[in-house]
Amino acid sequence: MRSRTPAGRSFAVLAGTLALAGAASGCGIRTTTVPVDAGAAPSRVPCEVSEGNLTTQAQPGTAVRVYLVCGSELVPVERAAAIPADKTRTDRLQVARALLDELDERPSSTEEEAGFTTYVRGPLTVSEARAGDPLGTLRLSRQPEDLPTAALAQIVCTLIEGAATDGSVVLGGPGAYGARGYRCDDDTRRRPDVAVPTTGPLPSAS
Repeated sequence: MRSRTPAGRSFAVLAGTLALAGAASGCGIRTTTVPVDAGAAPSRVPCEVSEGNLTTQAQPGTAVRVYLVCGSELVPVERAAAIPADKTRTDRLQVARALLDELDERPSSTEEEAGFTTYVRGPLTVSEARAGDPLGTLRLSRQPEDLPTAALAQIVCTLIEGAATDGSVVLGGPGAYGARGYRCDDDTRRRPDVAVPTTGPLPSAS
C-alpha cells in the first residue's frame, strides 16, 4: 500500500478543520482566533438593610435615618440612636451629636454585607453656635471644608433630615472662620464625592 504524501496529510488536516468550524457555526457558536477575556462577573450589592436589623450604640434608642455611602451614592439607613424620645424635636444639639456619633460608628456586619460604608472619621464633635453666628449654627470640631467631601455630604444630608432643619444646615468649624449654609439635593445624594452645595449669604443672629 502506498503511503500518504505530505500534501495529502495537509489536505486531510485542512478538511478536518473546516468540518469542525462548520459544526461550531451550526451550533450558533462564532469561532474566533483571538482569546477573549470577559472579565469577572459584575458584583452587585443590595444597598438595603431589612427592617429589624437596626444598629444601635445604646439602649433604649430612637429610630433615626443616617446617610451612608453605598455604590458611590448616599443611601439612608435606619439606626436606633441614643436619643431620648422626648428630645427628638426639642434639643437640636443633642440630636445632632447623636447623629454624628452614628455616622462615626463603623457599619454593622449586616450593613457591610449590604455594601454600606462611612467616610466620617472621629474624633469629631459638634457644639453650639458662637456669638454672632447665624441662627441655628452648629460648630464642628473640624473645619467642614477640611473634611473628605463624601464625609461632609453624609453629615449635611443626615443633619438636614434628622435635626429638624428647614432644608439646609449651617455649619462652622473650630476656628474664627464664619459659618456656611449647606444643602443636600439629588446631585449630592447621587455624587457625594463632588462639592456639597452651599446657600447664599447668611444673616447674623441678632
